[in-house]
Amino acid sequence: MTDQSRARLYEELSAESRRYHAAFVLFNQAVADHLGLHPTDVQALSLLTAEPEPLPVRQIADLTGLTTGSATRLVDRLERAGYVARTPDARDRRRVLVTPVPERVAQVTAVWDELGRTWQTLLDDHTEDELRVITRHLHRATDLSRAQIHHLRTLPKPTPD
Repeated sequence: MTDQSRARLYEELSAESRRYHAAFVLFNQAVADHLGLHPTDVQALSLLTAEPEPLPVRQIADLTGLTTGSATRLVDRLERAGYVARTPDARDRRRVLVTPVPERVAQVTAVWDELGRTWQTLLDDHTEDELRVITRHLHRATDLSRAQIHHLRTLPKPTPD
């Protein structure tokens, strides 16, 4: 592959990546609207249910990039809506863990499952090796995103002229 054709592929990949990210944000907004939630709440629920155990608010803040105060308000909203419960940590009585409420999360999961069947068809014609490449790419992109988020938070905020 020539440098010029690789540069064209990077350019095309960059444009498609921007379209994909914008489409995902808008899709997430539509799911949140459908459920009567804020988009950040939907993503927080997704992160909570992807973890093997309940999380303290501090860890939710770390995962979402929110301050602990904002993460507390997010958990308050989810708790009022019945999606999570605060439970004492059996190993450390000073900590409180945020636990998804299975019955309420099942309602969100039902929406994701219905939509997910259609998304799954995008992957049906890929080989196992291609699926491994896609999975590896998504894992690496997630790690890079986390690092870039951390970097952005250390930079001074631009001031308007």
